[in-house]
Amino acid sequence: MTAKKKADKTFVPFANEADVLHVGDLMIENRLDRITLSGDVDLTLDQAGLALARRLHALLGEVVGKLEGQALPERLPPPDVQQVDNPFN
Repeated sequence: MTAKKKADKTFVPFANEADVLHVGDLMIENRLDRITLSGDVDLTLDQAGLALARRLHALLGEVVGKLEGQALPERLPPPDVQQVDNPFN
């Protein structure tokens, strides 16, 4: 658990397009304009569940703090998706 907590400290919300954390089978992906959560995690009624819940609580607290600390648009514009030719055809 200590190694995981230390790794969490390097996850700065919205800082890059590379950081990924795992909490149970939940994957938290860092992006410049969003944080993506996918998968699942069971928060069981035991010490292990409490530890997972605390990790999620701390992470989401950092995300909320970052969001509250700046002016935000009503909604992000849709991503600029570009289609490229398949180089294998």
